[in-house]
Amino acid sequence: MCYNKFYLTKKQLQYAVRYGDFGDEAAIRKQLEAIKVGPTYHASGFSHPEVPVILNTTKRIEYLNWGLIPHWIKKPGDAVKISNQTINARIETLFEKKAFAESARERRCLIIVDGFFEHYHFNKQTFPFLIKLKNDEPITLAGIWDEWRDNVSGMIRKTYSVVTTKANQTLSKIHNNPNAESGPRMPVILNKNSEHIWLNDNHEKNLLEIAQPCADDILTTYTVRRLIGKNSLGNVPAVLEPFVYAELTEQQISLF
Repeated sequence: MCYNKFYLTKKQLQYAVRYGDFGDEAAIRKQLEAIKVGPTYHASGFSHPEVPVILNTTKRIEYLNWGLIPHWIKKPGDAVKISNQTINARIETLFEKKAFAESARERRCLIIVDGFFEHYHFNKQTFPFLIKLKNDEPITLAGIWDEWRDNVSGMIRKTYSVVTTKANQTLSKIHNNPNAESGPRMPVILNKNSEHIWLNDNHEKNLLEIAQPCADDILTTYTVRRLIGKNSLGNVPAVLEPFVYAELTEQQISLF
C-alpha cells in the first residue's frame, strides 16, 4: 500500500506556514525555492522520486529518494534491489528488521505530501482513490531515512521509507486487496504534536504510541482516473480530478 503520492501541488506559502515550526516561514520558502522541484501530481514509489522531507538531524526540508537503502549495503546492484523492497516499513516490525532498525532508532523524518493514492479492488479490477485531508493542508507522513555511499563512484544518496500502520475504517474499505497477507494498511499520518515526538523522542514506546491510524473524519477520498497503463494521464493536474467509474455503483462510492 501507499506506493503512489502527489506533492508540492500547493503554493509554497502553504508549506512555509505548515512547517514554520521547523524554521521561520521565510526560511522554509527559501529552501523550497532553492530546490526548484516542480509539482508532482502522481509519483510511483517504484520510480524512486525525490520527495520533500524534514530530517530529524537538521530540521530542514531536503529532497530524498523514496525507497530506503541502508548505509551498510555494499554493491550497487543490491542497493537497487533493496530500494524496491523498502518503499514502506511496517511500524509493528520497524525496530526489529535489519533494514529499518537502526534508522528507526536514529534517523527519522517527516515526509511532506499533498496526499496519496490507494487502489480499490472490485470484480478483478482496481480503481484508484485519492486520499487527502479535508482541510486541504499538506499531509505529514512518518518516515525513516538513511545515507548510502556507492564505494565505486563515490555517489551519495539519501533515501527514505514510509512508515505504515493498520488501516482506519476509511482506508480498510478502500485498501481491500484480496492478496494482501497482513490486511489493510495506511501510512502513519502525524499531527503537529506528533511530528515533534516522531523527530525528537528516541523512546521506542512513545514512537509506537503515536504511530496509530488517524481519525477517519480528517480525510476525504474520491476515485480518480487510472494511474498506470495505457489510459493513464501521467504527471498532469487532471490526475487529481474526481472521476466516476461506471463499474462502481453509487452505493459503493458512498461507502468511503
